[in-house]
Amino acid sequence: MGRDAIHDELDDRAAKEADRVVAWRRHLHRHPELSNREVKTARLVANHLRALGVDEVRTDIAGHGVVGVLRGGLPGDRVVALRADTDALPVRDLCGTDFASEAVDADYPGGPFPVSHACGHDCHTAMLMGAATVLAGVRDRLPGTVLFVFQPAEEGPPVTEAGGARAMVEAGAFADPVPTMAFGMHVTPYPKGYLGYRIGNQYGASSLIRIVVSGRQVHGSTPWEGIDPMPAVGAVLTGIGQLYRQVSAFDPVTVTIGHIEDVGRFNIIGETVTLWGTIRCVVESDMAEVQHRLTTLVEHSAAAYGATASVEYLQSVPPVHNSGPWVEAGLPTFRRVVGEERVVETGATLGYDDVSELVGRFGGLYVMLGVQDAALDPSGRPVPVEGGRGLAPNHNPHFYADDDTLVTGVRLHAHVAHDHLAGSLLPRSTK
Repeated sequence: MGRDAIHDELDDRAAKEADRVVAWRRHLHRHPELSNREVKTARLVANHLRALGVDEVRTDIAGHGVVGVLRGGLPGDRVVALRADTDALPVRDLCGTDFASEAVDADYPGGPFPVSHACGHDCHTAMLMGAATVLAGVRDRLPGTVLFVFQPAEEGPPVTEAGGARAMVEAGAFADPVPTMAFGMHVTPYPKGYLGYRIGNQYGASSLIRIVVSGRQVHGSTPWEGIDPMPAVGAVLTGIGQLYRQVSAFDPVTVTIGHIEDVGRFNIIGETVTLWGTIRCVVESDMAEVQHRLTTLVEHSAAAYGATASVEYLQSVPPVHNSGPWVEAGLPTFRRVVGEERVVETGATLGYDDVSELVGRFGGLYVMLGVQDAALDPSGRPVPVEGGRGLAPNHNPHFYADDDTLVTGVRLHAHVAHDHLAGSLLPRSTK
């Protein structure tokens, strides 16, 4: 797929918006908000979409979701949904910039928490705001409709609340018009300006775990008079390390316990201990088997020590799947935007992203955009470049993104949207 005048204009318009996109990103980075609390972020987005004069601005969707509807001036039935996630993480900000976050959410369940955009959602939001500006400027030449989807709670809302992509779907955000393609990207520790894609599962399936082990509270000096849940918890933690041996070694899985809570003090054997964690599977069909084996482990370990236990699986997220036909259709656009040598195939990951709810329903693509001081070694793995800031993974307090790369994300959104609406970015079977 070659270039034409509209592609040149998209790039020119994106370049003119680069400074504003950087300013938005820095503002959002300095003022992050946790899942289902994205009030100011949603207001900033909605006000910008209204200022652009898009046809509709829908707000308060599944919490603080925003959808802008831009109807092109040319006839066309295709609808592209461009998606950005807007929430931040309960992680300290050690990125080392003068716009680093100092925010603390004192009221969030389980808090207070430091808050930062340690996963780059500030970049995603700013890039899509820039793409909305670019595409609104050429709306008279768009044969179809663009949905600008700003999704809250991608990181997962508090367990007592609903939220995220599935909640937006269930709220009817994509009922009229129905997308014919969903597209998005995630910034990642890859060389700046590189685009990574994967045929198959770009991200794995995920499930949140809540385990509650219960005993009988008693003074620490007389353990025989109560039931101590701690030995059962220790057995569960040890046993989890062996679960991988009970499923196929050719399809990776992980079971991670990231947080443990108990009620008591140093000289009290408490009543309950709660474990929070996650299961990740490359192959979604493995999830039920891993859950069954984990439940068996937990219940039998508790029983062995005279305790009881319950296991809940919450906030299930399917894998992000890029089908071969969609990747084939998207590669010419990707190569035009970033250059053929910068479009690379990535390895598998057990990260998750609930954009899978959109790509799985409507078809489309989700890709990775490199934003760090890196190069690829001969095996295709990112390594730090001399004199750079190193590699800092997503969800790490030191995660950073290069501002100069943001305009590449704006261009990707704009080119993908145009090409899909124009009929050139479609799987062969649907052309």
